[in-house]
Amino acid sequence: MMRNESSSSSSSGESVVADVGRRRSTCGYCKSGRRSSITHGLWANSLTVYDYQDLLDRGWRRSGCFLYKPEMETTCCPAYTIRLRANDFSPSKEQLRVSKRMQRYLDGIWDGKKQEHDEKPGNSQGHVHDDELSNSFRMGSLGRNEQKTKEEELSDYLSKQIDDAIQLFVKSKDLPCDIQYPKGIVKMVSQTKKRRLVEGSEDLLYTSNISFQIAAILKREKSDENDVLVLEGKKDSLVANGSSYNLSSKYISEELANVLQHLVEVPDLSVKACNGHLNFYSAVKEVHSDKDSHLVALSKECSLQESKGHGVKPEKPQRKKRKLEILLNRSSFDPEEFALYKKYQTKVHDDEPGSITQHSYKRFLVDTPLIYVPPTGDDSVPPCGLGSFHQQYRIDGRLIAVGVIDILPQCVSSKYLFWDPDLAFLSLGKYSVLQEISCVKENQHNCSSLQYYYLGYYIHSCSKMRYKAAYRPSELLCPLRYKWITFDVAKSLLDRARYAVLSDYANMQNGDSASDQELGKLLDQQHDDPGDGDLNDSHVGGDQKTLNSDSDSSDDELLPETNDHAAVTIENGDIGRIFLDLRGTRLRYQDLQLALRPDDRAQVEKQLLRYMKVVGPQLSERMVYLLG
Repeated sequence: MMRNESSSSSSSGESVVADVGRRRSTCGYCKSGRRSSITHGLWANSLTVYDYQDLLDRGWRRSGCFLYKPEMETTCCPAYTIRLRANDFSPSKEQLRVSKRMQRYLDGIWDGKKQEHDEKPGNSQGHVHDDELSNSFRMGSLGRNEQKTKEEELSDYLSKQIDDAIQLFVKSKDLPCDIQYPKGIVKMVSQTKKRRLVEGSEDLLYTSNISFQIAAILKREKSDENDVLVLEGKKDSLVANGSSYNLSSKYISEELANVLQHLVEVPDLSVKACNGHLNFYSAVKEVHSDKDSHLVALSKECSLQESKGHGVKPEKPQRKKRKLEILLNRSSFDPEEFALYKKYQTKVHDDEPGSITQHSYKRFLVDTPLIYVPPTGDDSVPPCGLGSFHQQYRIDGRLIAVGVIDILPQCVSSKYLFWDPDLAFLSLGKYSVLQEISCVKENQHNCSSLQYYYLGYYIHSCSKMRYKAAYRPSELLCPLRYKWITFDVAKSLLDRARYAVLSDYANMQNGDSASDQELGKLLDQQHDDPGDGDLNDSHVGGDQKTLNSDSDSSDDELLPETNDHAAVTIENGDIGRIFLDLRGTRLRYQDLQLALRPDDRAQVEKQLLRYMKVVGPQLSERMVYLLG
């Protein structure tokens, strides 16, 4: 086992790596968890931030000091490197809602501790308690700003209930669960719009067109599956295929309304389906002026109190504002962080407490081979420097989340996040992504090359990993030619095949959508000719798995080297230029090869050729390769 000495040494500023071979593990993304995933592995004694940036751009990632690269063509769940240019980021309504929810919590307007009784710790979506919603629905004497906040809370609550209703509807109708359904969004109905509607719509408060979106997605999913069947020559299956997808928006809205009647627990609020729309109605009257309008509940209790002269408003309790601090520290062991990590892993991921040790935590999230680069005062290094960091999120001094990130010359690379399960309603996972994107933007003033935010691996075949594409506009790395392809272009190919050489499609269409015939022909060509299979690899267990070269897991086995290159010819000094460390002596392989016996030379050259192919010629000449 190699020891990590990178934190104390490596002042020479060079990358020193050792090859740990190809490894097989059970896939962490398949539903069965039994299918195999294969990676190439390197152990880094030290690594410059510049070399690691180049490794990222060839599909590598790190777990502690262990570097891994998926064998994309052989794995069951191909993992594509995904990134986002920070200055081009355009937040969605849902992402903006996360920031607003945090701000309301910090301002003391929203007491986030009052959650739905059935909320799970692993769900980062916020909830508002039913009693609070009921009160906000009835109170019409609030000021304009407070009333707007209450209306937003009710809107958030109804949106969440629609999301839950969609999940129940999908399960009950045996609809595909591996596609990403839209988020439920409700909108307030303005007075102007109500006047244009039929008589009796004055009690209409909110509406949602989610049923039309679901119907469109199901129609497109059926069309995609039929296209695949045609490409596979299974035309006889078209009659039965996707019959349950033929659902109209009207039918979907009626089914969702039936489900919502049992989910929504706000008094004086009802839900009905109307021509494909989901409408929410109130049993209270509306009082409005030319300048503003708000809800006034005419409950008997309130009326009686006013008639008895009890209408004096109680003194409002003082709002308790909270202070959020985001602190950036260089990677090191912190007992408080470890305690939070242990709490997170046991409550969110159901890990056994005894399996979470300081040693495993350090090896996963503290140990780093990256050589720290201090600020230089020019525009090449940000004020915090370059290297591995822990970004702490604290509210009133309490540690609530920790983001483990690498700040590199061209990007901020997100590695892992753990947070307090008691604050799941704050959507800290989504909130941290927004903050890390902001970190890129802020540091651009002092480091002009810092442009991108890397979200790790994107796995199109795993619905839980598709959320990363919601941060738009993102790009995926082609696994063969290492070119960046816009997600919208890549998605057309990944919808039809788990693995694809993305740059082929992009070059063929220059960003335009291809015909099904052209797309099918391209996929056939890619899968009929495996080509450089060693370059296209798969991920062992995801960003949240601890991948270590000294793993003693029975599911993690070292694979023998392939025999694809029994005879190797060195041309133009290709592998001859690889920089070696042989028992403390540094030299190029071309200076060593003549001293080796023929059998040893063939074995070493086969190993070096595989190494050069997975890291690339430039890195193989720049990094120091430990030759055992």
